[in-house]
Amino acid sequence: MFTIEHEFDATVITLVDEGASPLREDITVQAFDSEITFEQWDPRTDRVVKITLSPEQLRDLTAALNLPEGIYRSAPGS
Repeated sequence: MFTIEHEFDATVITLVDEGASPLREDITVQAFDSEITFEQWDPRTDRVVKITLSPEQLRDLTAALNLPEGIYRSAPGS
């Protein structure tokens, strides 16, 4: 399950793990013009872990999910 909310400066997506146990904590994705952040509560450290990607990194990650093993470089401007 997931939710999508459009806020003033970001689109916020929350991913809820409904799979088989053990379930993971929810992931919040915030998409801004200049960066995309992923946040997830870590119960082992009792804090939120945050990863920040550039729009280009997110584009490459999206492409990588559908490609076979190898080394790739995105074409400029794509």
